[in-house]
Amino acid sequence: MTRATLYPRRVTRAVIAVVVGAFFVIPMLTTLEYTFRDGTGHSLVHWASLFDPAKAAAYAPIRVGLTNSLILMVTTVALVLFLLAPTMILINLRFPRLRRPFEFVALLPITIPAIVLVVGLTPIYLVIGRSLGTGAWTLAFAYGILTLPFAFRSIQAAIDATNLSTLAEAARSLGASWFQVVWRVLAPNLRNGLLAASLISVAVVLGEFTIASLLNRQNLQTSLVLVNRQDAYIAVVFSLLALAFCFVLLLLIGRTGRAGTRRLHRRERA
Repeated sequence: MTRATLYPRRVTRAVIAVVVGAFFVIPMLTTLEYTFRDGTGHSLVHWASLFDPAKAAAYAPIRVGLTNSLILMVTTVALVLFLLAPTMILINLRFPRLRRPFEFVALLPITIPAIVLVVGLTPIYLVIGRSLGTGAWTLAFAYGILTLPFAFRSIQAAIDATNLSTLAEAARSLGASWFQVVWRVLAPNLRNGLLAASLISVAVVLGEFTIASLLNRQNLQTSLVLVNRQDAYIAVVFSLLALAFCFVLLLLIGRTGRAGTRRLHRRERA
């Protein structure tokens, strides 16, 4: 079998790239065009209204929802990086027999509709409300479950591509503590998987509506629904800005991951 039969031709790759790109770009362009409509033509009146002090009160829910979503984003990513990732490393190193049961539990939320999850989470959040309050940040516990299948797959792919046992044993034989093994040896080798899991968690938090709405918490998406009742154009403008934020974050995380990988390779060669 030749190399040409294993990889698609350049024209085929170009066609696939154009089709996939159009699938994402065309809806974005049409949405952007919608924000320029003013009833008689096209203008920047809706974008200019973002800076109108007279409409600041009308856009207050957006500020509250965005602030809550940013807090939830940081909290959910912290749960993924400091709770899920170390647990997965521990299971793969010390308890390999638990890998399949843990994988089943981690992937289970993807098969359960959000409305069913809310039914199960409601009694739990009654207890959380009495003990920790009803702040929007408490949604991070639900979002941690919601992002579990996606974060698990990203981190597990990085673990499967890395020989954790050899790295851990070599570091331990040189006198490193378990914290140093995880933080200075294993985490840099799992960088791409951890970054991908973080990005997916951010995307899920910024786009989630059902759980926040049914649990009566305010985040970015529920705020957009409130503003949409007053001005549909502004709601679409803020939606585009949220998508642009996720896109920029994707580029930054990808660049950080590539830079970290290059530094790791240079250290290995040295």
